[in-house]
Amino acid sequence: MSGPLAALLFTLIIGAAGLFVVARFTKRLVLRLVAAFMALVVGYFGVTFLQVWGDSYRVDHGNAQAIVVLGAAQYNGRPSPDLAARLEHALALWRQGVAPIIVVTGGRQPGDRYTEATTGYDYLRARGVPDTKILKEVNGGSTYESLAASAGFLRPRGITKVMLVSDDYHSARLLAIAHEVHLTAQVSPAPDQRSTAAELHQLGRETVALGIGRVIGFRRLDNR
Repeated sequence: MSGPLAALLFTLIIGAAGLFVVARFTKRLVLRLVAAFMALVVGYFGVTFLQVWGDSYRVDHGNAQAIVVLGAAQYNGRPSPDLAARLEHALALWRQGVAPIIVVTGGRQPGDRYTEATTGYDYLRARGVPDTKILKEVNGGSTYESLAASAGFLRPRGITKVMLVSDDYHSARLLAIAHEVHLTAQVSPAPDQRSTAAELHQLGRETVALGIGRVIGFRRLDNR
């Protein structure tokens, strides 16, 4: 074999060996990076779950400028058990003097005659809350929309300190959304009778929503 041909063959062999080594190193690096990323994701959502679970036991006792009731299902103007529990809890807080105003929130589903907010308004009026002490947010189709819209008419009234009433598993995300829409919030969850399995399911959903919302923003998450 001539000198130039041997040199070319040697170069090709060295190059192939180098490519093989680089490919194996790159594959290992990619696998390690993927494993590290997955570990970070699992750790992030694990910590988020603990925060959601911890906040589900949170009950604040301070005063506020308004009590904001998050909407839930209603049936032709009759509140569902979840919505009734929230309204009863808000009514008790109002009677205790926690805040002078109650804000009822929530729009209507397709085919509904009543909004969740109007159902809540009627429920509270029937139990002695004056019309002047109730404000309605009637367009919200999600937690973010309801809180953002409520903040939009509360802040011009000088109201920024609110007590949020919903279910216990909802507390962590409520507080995060309230912060995003520039409300200073406390939480006082309504009592519920969910089974352990149902509670874990809701905690899992809230963990995903809170974890993603913190990264991309709750407004952007709501628009997806």
